[in-house]
Parts: sequence; structure tokens; C-alpha cells
Amino acid sequence: MASNSATNNLSLKVLIDTKRKKVLFAEASKDVVDFLFTLLQLPLATVVKLLTKEDVVGSLGNLYSSVENLNHVYMQPNLSKDLLLNPTIPPYFSPSISGLLPSAAINNHSQLTPKLYMCSCGCRGGSNTVTDVNNSSCGNYCGGRMTREVRFIKGHAITSAHSENYNNGFVKEGITYMIMDDLVIQPAMSTISSITMLKQFNVKDVGVLKEAVFQLGINEGLKLLKASMESETVLTSVFLAS
Repeated sequence: MASNSATNNLSLKVLIDTKRKKVLFAEASKDVVDFLFTLLQLPLATVVKLLTKEDVVGSLGNLYSSVENLNHVYMQPNLSKDLLLNPTIPPYFSPSISGLLPSAAINNHSQLTPKLYMCSCGCRGGSNTVTDVNNSSCGNYCGGRMTREVRFIKGHAITSAHSENYNNGFVKEGITYMIMDDLVIQPAMSTISSITMLKQFNVKDVGVLKEAVFQLGINEGLKLLKASMESETVLTSVFLAS
């Protein structure tokens, strides 16, 4: 059961109860789990943009549209709507899972460059103080106005070993993980534990169980994101939808 949208080698092995037409659980690699955990880091505005405003549950789509339609004159000075509509996303997407979400939406970080001002009279205290509000009071003994624009140079943080670890995702390699239909995730159980779990699912006839493998791509990534916000039977909704 391959998806035409698959752009990588990620797959999900699911166990289906064909009688009840329900996914009982899935077995997945580290990369799939990393992707699901990464969804927790997406800003709400990015989620709205990824799913489109019409598909978002509740009123978030309306909130997003309100910012889009708001005239910029109502925004605070030196603030751009881009801060709300295109929030910066932490760069924690490993190459293996980045193919599950549209790169245009993920990489469209805010490029807002702030304008900073210092005291126009050049007083000693004012030279050490800046503000992002033009013509505000200096606040020092001179009583001057902060109108002299200061050149802003965007820096680049030195990559540390800690930040580099994010490129490896969140969970350890070499372990098979079990993903339940409601996205409860844990390391895969032993055979005996799995048999016990089937009893908990009230499976009396193993003949109704079917194993299937689904390839994961952008379509599946977006469907998982949407279903995770709407349903407690996420895997069933995504992979068994008619």
C-alpha cells in the first residue's frame, strides 16, 4: 500500500482489525516518532497555514484571517504581521522527516529586521540605550528624543554540541516503537506483552487481524497533523479512511 506522495523511505507497519475496521497499533522507526514529536513544536499559525484556514478545527482559521485582513496601521510601530502569520520555527527537523511537511511552509521564517533608535543628542547615557519605538523619551538627564536610527546587524549563533543533537531527532535509534491509534507512543512490547494487549483489545479471533505497510509522504504527514487535532483514532482515520 504505497502512497504516491511518498518522498522518502519512511513507512508505518500497522495491525488492522478487519472486522471492526480499526487500526490497533503500528510499529515504527525512530524517524516516524521524531516526526510526531516534532508536531508539538509547530506554532499555531504554522499549523493553520499547513492545513489551510478552511480545514482547521475551531476558530483558529478566523483568527489567522483577522491578522491577514488587519490594516498595518493598527499594528504597533516596528512590528510586522509577519511575526504572527509566519512565526519562526525551531530548526529541529532532521532531513529524514522534513519530507513529511511542505518545505515552503516550514522554511518560511519571519525575516523581520527591527529598527532601533538611540538619543539624537548623543548624550553619554543615551549612547548606551536603544529602543524600538521612534521618538520616545531618552530617559536620561538630557531629556532628548530617541530618533537616531541604529544599524542592526543580525548575528548567527555559534552551533553548539547541544543544538547539533537536534539534527538527530528526539528518540534513540535501533529501537522499534509502538504507536497506538490515539498516538500514545512507547517502545515496542515483547511477544508475550503483545498477546496480552490483544486480549485488552478484545480480539478473540486472530484471523481478523491483518498487517499492512503504508509509505509516508507529505499527504500522510498533513493528514496525521490534522487528525491529531480532531480525533482519538488517528491512525484509523488516516490509513483506513474510505
